[in-house]
Amino acid sequence: MGKRVRRVLVAGGAAAVFAAVAAAPAGAAEGGVSFSRIKVNGGKPIVMGVGAVSAPTSFRMTTTHKWKWPAVFLYRGSTGNALWHAVGTSDCVPAGPGVCDFTGTMDFDPRVWDTLNSQAGAWKVGAQVVFSGGGGDTDGTDLTVYLKRNSRLTVNAAPEPVVKGRTITVTGKVTRANWETKKYAAYADRLVSLQFKPSGSSSYTTVKKVHANSSGALRTTVKATKTGTWRWAYYGNTTTGPSTSPGDNVVVK
Repeated sequence: MGKRVRRVLVAGGAAAVFAAVAAAPAGAAEGGVSFSRIKVNGGKPIVMGVGAVSAPTSFRMTTTHKWKWPAVFLYRGSTGNALWHAVGTSDCVPAGPGVCDFTGTMDFDPRVWDTLNSQAGAWKVGAQVVFSGGGGDTDGTDLTVYLKRNSRLTVNAAPEPVVKGRTITVTGKVTRANWETKKYAAYADRLVSLQFKPSGSSSYTTVKKVHANSSGALRTTVKATKTGTWRWAYYGNTTTGPSTSPGDNVVVK
């Protein structure tokens, strides 16, 4: 029990990331099957860079039919416009007569399946089962999932060390995954927060917000008042995941 016993490719449209993941209502029992308790990625968006990413899934299927395998998948518009990705599904965990609980994964990789940048954003979650004697059942649900492009940030604060009261220049760059080129590229005009954590503290505070230029570059100045660590933070949007840069410590003398 619990091991993925079958991996299939869901044919269809494009790429995906997810957002809302609460228990979904039972699907219509067309074909003598209903799906319920569908969850994807623990309720968080699916954020994909330029490599493989796997999102955990779980669902309940109720049917009296003999079946080969069930799975959940992502689609837009109609269940026939599904996203290309692999799915893995566990053995049935019995939950009553004709009722099975499953765990599994949705697996994405822009290097394996052509993924368009325009496919970032909201998707619906569908469920399907193939019957042993042929045919099957496919249901759409109201559960929305967001597939997002991963973002990255760099930082440099200088000079190091610095005399108290002098100016520190903090630079960096914001980039995000381009699924079509399989590389990270500049993410222009983003509003990014400059954050500071004093030496001995465990938390960062936002000092100011800065817009990246057309090349994704960030640059600003601040007055040196105390020793601590500087970083950039970007909070993301409906198509792009959040990110923070590593911290750059500056000693103030």
